Amino acid sequence: MKLKKLFCLATMMLALAGKAVFAQSTNAPTSLAELQQRLTEQVSSPRFDSAIFGVKIVSLDTGKTLFEHNANKLLSPASNCKLYTVALALDQLGGDYRIRTSLYAVGKTNRAGTLKGDLIVYGRGATDFNARWHGDDIYRAFESLVAVLTNAGIKRITGDLIGDDSFFRGPPTGSGWDCDDLQCYYGAELSALTVNDNVLTFVAKPSAKVGEPCELSLKPATSYLALSNRTVTGAADTKGSITLYRPLGENLVYATGQWPAGGGQHTDYVTMHNPAGLFVSFFKEALARHGIKVGGKTRSINSVARGAKPLASGKLIELGSVESLPLRDLAREIQKPSQNLYTDLLLCHLGALAQAKLAETTDPLTPSLSPSDGERAAGRPGEGRSQTIGAHSAPWNMTETSEEAGIRQLKKFLAHVGIGTNDVHLEEGSGLSRNNMVTPNATIALLQYMSLSPEAEAYLNSLPIAGVDGSLKNRMKNTAAAGNVRAKTGTLRWANSLSGHVKTAAGERLIFSLMLNRYVAPDDEHPARGELDKIAVTLAEFAGRSEQ
Repeated sequence: MKLKKLFCLATMMLALAGKAVFAQSTNAPTSLAELQQRLTEQVSSPRFDSAIFGVKIVSLDTGKTLFEHNANKLLSPASNCKLYTVALALDQLGGDYRIRTSLYAVGKTNRAGTLKGDLIVYGRGATDFNARWHGDDIYRAFESLVAVLTNAGIKRITGDLIGDDSFFRGPPTGSGWDCDDLQCYYGAELSALTVNDNVLTFVAKPSAKVGEPCELSLKPATSYLALSNRTVTGAADTKGSITLYRPLGENLVYATGQWPAGGGQHTDYVTMHNPAGLFVSFFKEALARHGIKVGGKTRSINSVARGAKPLASGKLIELGSVESLPLRDLAREIQKPSQNLYTDLLLCHLGALAQAKLAETTDPLTPSLSPSDGERAAGRPGEGRSQTIGAHSAPWNMTETSEEAGIRQLKKFLAHVGIGTNDVHLEEGSGLSRNNMVTPNATIALLQYMSLSPEAEAYLNSLPIAGVDGSLKNRMKNTAAAGNVRAKTGTLRWANSLSGHVKTAAGERLIFSLMLNRYVAPDDEHPARGELDKIAVTLAEFAGRSEQ
């Protein structure tokens, strides 16, 4: 478990921190030949003999390839996968698209404001119900949903409060995820009813007495997860170390280790099983704070259970719904911090839309597009193509997961872009799977396509900016790349990538895809991320032009 803990912490540090390992160059390349020579020398260094380095650099202004090395090799992209998922979503749905969360009743409300029967909260993958977007107050996140009921004059619910996440079909984890990932915040379970990013903050404080258990708590406070306290308060001069372990499929967290007296508090993150259950738990309390009583219990239901007990959709009454932030903003929340959960929720949402279309369902729970979104999905003026959301010639497969349906949509999109079927092999959307493979050629083609898209600005603005924000905030500072390079990062144990945009010193717009796999750094002066950053900085300093 100690190794798992260290891996989680190391991954977090890689995503949020990092020191530049190179100084500002005083010898920038001034010709294309000089640039190519410099890049050739770097990627051909003996330290990469056991690694695979894939590089492709193209001018957006001229379309010319400035440099390529192993550009046709299939490599692990890590979180560069997010470039593909976000591009698919923006292309199919448009930046104005919002995800609905609905409230359905199975009974009617009387004049006294009593809703007879159950209240169903039906999720479709929205990410807005979290404390950090609402002043660190989880109950403020539910205000819009509570308002649906208060506006309807509802004061009491006689039945149960049901969290329904059956819009997504399939397991709560992405394909190819490692079981160790599920212990860390970046491996939180997927649910169509997501709350607080499906993680809670764990806080441990030393006891007043050495030898006694530490004081443990969760934030936001809840009893949905139980804590098994096996910690101890150590002497003030001892080293603190606390490890968390949650058995898969359970909501019991074991906390072990010690924390020194007077050592302040220790914080960490814990994931949970079945986030939909926690969602309705918080929602019930939010209702109570507004004087709305729930007579029954809280419970959740997934697609498997719903398949065995379908809803009588013709009898359901939609009391109202709330909408997520626009997709262009969600794209930013995904790409800048490299948010795995949001990416895979988005892919599942796309897949579920496709499944609903294939089923030609009239179920009122099926989310419908607004007229503007429908027009966008049917094809944009001047494009000369029709792209109906979810259209597919094969009959709907009831055993197909929403993730699989999303990947199927991605393959169709990439075919339209002109990317070969052998250039991209993805099985989930965020890049956490070690089985994903793409070529630098494919990523360059994707960046070229999106640069001409009606959503080009939203796509570009979603990328981290070197030395400024997101996962590039602490990289390439005090270089020509700072405030210039906009690129998606990617980090796994033996995979590092960086793909995006840069403007040269001569003002030419370039796109690049850098992928370094199976690289073991020989020393602290040559970390994998530093090798990628060095190329990005060289491109930013390039004083020549691609026409040379």
